[in-house]
Amino acid sequence: MSELSKTVPLPQKDPTLRVIPMPADANHTGDIFGGWIMSQVDLAGSVPAVRLAMGRVATVAVNSFVFRQSVFVGDVVSFYAEVVKVGRTSITVDVEVYAQRRPEKEMCVKVTEATLTYVAVDANRQPRVVNVPRV
Repeated sequence: MSELSKTVPLPQKDPTLRVIPMPADANHTGDIFGGWIMSQVDLAGSVPAVRLAMGRVATVAVNSFVFRQSVFVGDVVSFYAEVVKVGRTSITVDVEVYAQRRPEKEMCVKVTEATLTYVAVDANRQPRVVNVPRV
């Protein structure tokens, strides 16, 4: 079995986002547009960043983005996001994406992984300090 078609289990934690892509999100052969996946990754990555920043954030960098497999119409796509670094005003988040397909014989594959950096911004959209609670 090639690395690309390797079936894997979903992570043992709640997904940040879970969606089912529809035909409008796909090209003529049923493959989901990479841009659609990128926008969903950005949304998923922003969730823990907004929570940590306790307010608005803006995406400032896509540090890495790897498409490992195609996503198809009807896949159940799960996005898992985790903060990996906090700077003075920035928050870096890793996002892993899995697709569950073929309900008659379910198969789960890792389709994408990405690292994005967000910056906390104030009401005027200017960078602000991230006040991380100390435990």
